[in-house]
Amino acid sequence: MVQFFTFPAVRPCFLRMSRYNFSMVDSMKFRHTPDPTPQRIAVVTMGVKLPGELRGYTRFRKIAEMLVEAGFEVDLITSSFQHWEKAQRDKASPEYRKQPYQVVFIDEPGYKRNLDLSRISSHKQAARNLAHHFAADPWRYDLIYSEIPPNDVALAGAEAAAHAGIPFVADVNDLWPEAMRMAFDVPIVSDIAFRSFARDAAKVYTMLDAAVGTSDEYADRPAKDRTEPYPHITVYVGNDLAEFDAGVRTYGSEVVKSQGEVWVAYAGTLGASYDIATLIDAATLLSTEMPTLRVKILGDGPERDALRARAVQSNAPVDFLGYLDYPRMAAWLAACDITVNSLHAGAVQSIVTKIGDYLAAGVPLINTGMSSEFRAKVEHDRFGVNVDPENPEALAHAIRRLAVNSSARKMMGARARYVAEQEFDQAQSYLEIVHLVQRLLV
Repeated sequence: MVQFFTFPAVRPCFLRMSRYNFSMVDSMKFRHTPDPTPQRIAVVTMGVKLPGELRGYTRFRKIAEMLVEAGFEVDLITSSFQHWEKAQRDKASPEYRKQPYQVVFIDEPGYKRNLDLSRISSHKQAARNLAHHFAADPWRYDLIYSEIPPNDVALAGAEAAAHAGIPFVADVNDLWPEAMRMAFDVPIVSDIAFRSFARDAAKVYTMLDAAVGTSDEYADRPAKDRTEPYPHITVYVGNDLAEFDAGVRTYGSEVVKSQGEVWVAYAGTLGASYDIATLIDAATLLSTEMPTLRVKILGDGPERDALRARAVQSNAPVDFLGYLDYPRMAAWLAACDITVNSLHAGAVQSIVTKIGDYLAAGVPLINTGMSSEFRAKVEHDRFGVNVDPENPEALAHAIRRLAVNSSARKMMGARARYVAEQEFDQAQSYLEIVHLVQRLLV
């Protein structure tokens, strides 16, 4: 019998008390053996920054590392295609074989753009190849832990777990097809185009034995497609605070800031969901009255050229720094005075990846995202302010108020850093994932 309990955590009053949300669940479905060898876990992700690579997210690599530290054997199963570089990996690289977990590559043809038919086709092939991997040795694993999306890849893992009679955990870090409607939302046509994504997501949510969400909204999402309760926790994407701080120490001296300048930073993708245009327009509005203002754009993406042209045309005080490796990005964020989480009004993102880095910088955050969960957190934890999205005047007003009030910036920045340490540091927060896996395998 597997049981799940709520373990309340003691937190300061301005922090959420606990992110555990376990239901009482009895189950005899899982395969148990008296084999004394370590239990083996498959961690499935099509998007991960592997050691030796420059771009990508480290969430699933960190989860794999911590599961190994907890005594499990882990296969980190990922794509042969590096999503951020848009290139095939050198699967024979010795760097991949030096890790405490085993890296297993699933062949994927790849694609050139983040949202096009070739990416959909590529993921379908990856899902088929993943299914073949599991079918080759159906009882190799004791638990499968998979990100979703891609929905069809996660479904391959869910079906393999069901066949083997082992637990399946879905790590919900985005919502497809909901997020896709930001780029393509045509009545009826979109419903037809995205039907398979909705179908696969519903199957995954119905079949999972537990869920980890990168926000409360994402952790709760499977409930819409199922009637049975399920154990679920929220563990933010977060970051490695030690790595962030090391970057600041190493590269901080390279960041040169003129006396009296006020820097506002955005870091991340220059893509459809992220409203950098409004940030540029706000900077333009402030350029005359605040000649010391500079907006630093850290990142790259499909909207880069259009955004640069917009900034040049309006003579906005905006600097495009391009993609920076993580340590240098940390140094630039720490040198800034204000950060901006800039999203379009219709963006479905909840608590995006870069929030952990913004908070780690120890400066106030201006949030334009409309996620009710994150807006409530900004207000409750008091590390920044919320403004309406796609409103240059409102954003300019918020920047102006913080720029002239150093004491408010200091107070909000201290809270931001504290929240980063308490809730976004992967070394601590990801222990909740380890504990969830351990309970499922009792």
